[in-house]
Amino acid sequence: MSGSDSRTPWHLWVVGGLGVLWNGFGCFDFTMTATKNAAYLEPYPKEMLDYWLNMPVWMWLLWAIGVFGGLAGSLALLARRKLAYPLFFASFLAAAVSMALGYADKDAPRMEGAEVMSVVILAIALLLVLYARWLSRGDTLR
Repeated sequence: MSGSDSRTPWHLWVVGGLGVLWNGFGCFDFTMTATKNAAYLEPYPKEMLDYWLNMPVWMWLLWAIGVFGGLAGSLALLARRKLAYPLFFASFLAAAVSMALGYADKDAPRMEGAEVMSVVILAIALLLVLYARWLSRGDTLR
């Protein structure tokens, strides 16, 4: 085993792998919505689809930074790069801003359970930020 492999903690592979799966689904969700995939969007109510598909470009940009930043952060984590921390931070910030703006929009349709899911998303994003920051302080990430 090489010197760099012996310094890679087992939990980095677990967190990084789960991060790829979690954020990969977010990227899939974004892509299916952006491409207006009928089969994927079929279960959603029309008023929700109308709202999502007519969001301003800057809201789409925030969503993209949130999900693709999280995926890039997870891949950087697996590559043991310090870049994981700013990528996760950008992902968290974009998600927090877009969710706050969505909740502030009185015309936005509401889905049952969306508040709980938003808290889960933000909590996971924040934990990834803190984890990458913790690893950045040592010599695990370069």
